[in-house]
Amino acid sequence: MEITELYKIFSEHPVVTTDSRDCPEGSLFFALKGASFDGNKFAAMALDKGCAYAVVDEAEYAPEGDARYILCDDCLATLKQLALYHRRTLATPIIGITGTNGKTTTKELTAAVLQQKYNVLYTQGNFNNDIGVPKTLLRLRPEHEIAVVEMGASHPGDIKALVDVVEPDYAIITNVGRAHLQGFGSFEGVIHTKGELYDFMRANHGLGNTDNGKTLREGKAPQSCVFIDSENPYLNGIAQGLNLVRYGCKADDQLWVSGHVDSCSPMLNFTWRHNDGATLGAPHATQTHLIGEYNITNMLAAVSIGLYFGVPADSIVKALSAYVPSNNRSQFEQTADNRLIVDAYNANPTSMAAALRNFADIDAKGKMVIIGDMKELGEVSHDEHQRIVDQLRQMTLDQVWLVGSEFEGCDTPSGFRLFDNVEKVKEAIAAAKPHGKYILIKGSNGTRLFQLPELL
Repeated sequence: MEITELYKIFSEHPVVTTDSRDCPEGSLFFALKGASFDGNKFAAMALDKGCAYAVVDEAEYAPEGDARYILCDDCLATLKQLALYHRRTLATPIIGITGTNGKTTTKELTAAVLQQKYNVLYTQGNFNNDIGVPKTLLRLRPEHEIAVVEMGASHPGDIKALVDVVEPDYAIITNVGRAHLQGFGSFEGVIHTKGELYDFMRANHGLGNTDNGKTLREGKAPQSCVFIDSENPYLNGIAQGLNLVRYGCKADDQLWVSGHVDSCSPMLNFTWRHNDGATLGAPHATQTHLIGEYNITNMLAAVSIGLYFGVPADSIVKALSAYVPSNNRSQFEQTADNRLIVDAYNANPTSMAAALRNFADIDAKGKMVIIGDMKELGEVSHDEHQRIVDQLRQMTLDQVWLVGSEFEGCDTPSGFRLFDNVEKVKEAIAAAKPHGKYILIKGSNGTRLFQLPELL
């Protein structure tokens, strides 16, 4: 079936599902395959549960004469083709976001800011891979005025494959760090892969009129551009030939938005100012519900994007002040017994070191850390975990609990406790629950430390 024919069907049945357990009435089922499952085997079940059509790529699962089955060569490739066709048909302006750390938080903050003025579609949760991204695009509707699409990567070429489907008009790489090194091969591999977003922008939206302030003052639609942390040397090193809109914390006339941290004990409070190219705007003090000074760059990114698209300054402050994280990222929780900083969705050497520096700066008694393995670091895993142990040695902490096999070979002080897994930690909490502590909980999602807050 030609993609134009499939698109006609999608137009009449615009809800897409890839899960036979979730089949809204009249939806379109794509029979995707994984390492341990074959969606083709569930196509009939999906139709029985309410799907109007099932897209399959194995002929034996498409009964002859039954028009509800649509046979293609590759279901995932067809899903991407359909998403791209839909994206081009609607031509909704899209902001593409990637980065080692902060991309999900920046996506959430940016969406919150833009929603003050626009009808915004944005990536839900962490649906940022080769399945989640096309499904996000297929949620676009004519009423959406702008979209914010997050893209993740763990191997070379991942971002290129996604941008070729998203075709973003605007872009931001939050940062690059030492994560997924097992898949990327090296830190340089991380930079190259994240930079594939810049490559697309350079090829399709290269240098033009860079007086973006003038464009906005004349009431014209903003031209395509890249939002960039002006102080990140790795991003600046690969940003040649792009329309850049800069933000940062150092005084610089070239910055679209500048800011500084006012306090972080533990919530981040900061002040930002806008430079429209003619005058330096008034300072805007903003109180947030996010923990960690490192989040100021995520905040400034959202401010920059909001101002670029004409969101009023007071509305930006309102949106950022109201945003409360709910995804195990930089969350503060007060329990009956302890105060918790929960950052247990993911961890890599860059984000772990930043979280520990921030925790060290908090003026509090009874500080304790529960730190989990950092996954997918390959041959450098031992050295990176030892660096974290060495950083912990320099901190004033009541207790240090290390969780996972990656810490077992490290040279750890006798006072540090080692646990094989989160279940052992649960047993320790049940035996002697910490009380009156200020606890940082951080580790890769696979260590499942997100199960601990309800016990503490």
